[in-house]
Amino acid sequence: MPLLEILGEKRFTVSTHLIKVAISLNLSLTEFLLLMYFEDATDKTFDVDKIANILSLDEKSILSAFNKLLNLNLIKMETSKDNANRHCEIISLVPMYKSLVEQKNALEQEEVKQNIFEVLEKELNRSISPIEYEIINAWLEKGTSEEMILGAVKEAVYNGVSSLRYIEKIIYEWNKKGYKNMNDVKKGLENRTNKKNKELFDYNWLDEE
Repeated sequence: MPLLEILGEKRFTVSTHLIKVAISLNLSLTEFLLLMYFEDATDKTFDVDKIANILSLDEKSILSAFNKLLNLNLIKMETSKDNANRHCEIISLVPMYKSLVEQKNALEQEEVKQNIFEVLEKELNRSISPIEYEIINAWLEKGTSEEMILGAVKEAVYNGVSSLRYIEKIIYEWNKKGYKNMNDVKKGLENRTNKKNKELFDYNWLDEE
């Protein structure tokens, strides 16, 4: 049965993520149809005869596509129990979903990195050099949050300095004090200001000659 006829029967719902997987991994039509079948099927058991009947594919093509999907770690076999409490093997698409989540997170991290570089250039009012790009990227890889980097840049600009060495020193001092976010920085500054005010208030001016 041609693909258009299969889809025309409205037996399957083609998810966007399945299409993305098929394109990124260059899946064959048979592999894509089998993956689509496993996602849509209520009965997740691997019944070759049933699949062949629904998809109008021969057994050899199904087994070949099935092995390819296993090797690509898009599916895996799991042991379960049927309604009669008998052990049976079912198909799980969890590996594919995990892979999609990882890809999505990686893309989001890249977008965040790109966005922070754009924000930093705006704050510094100049372009970031390739060396500075690598330095900032190293901060991110070491776990320094975008919030802290941006906060340090704003602090530096406020003090009339735009060099990365100065910004790095600010980040170093904040990490040394155990600050994890800008809220910690704000509290630290408030505590320091309160301490200075208290020392000033407690000073005995009458003893000064």
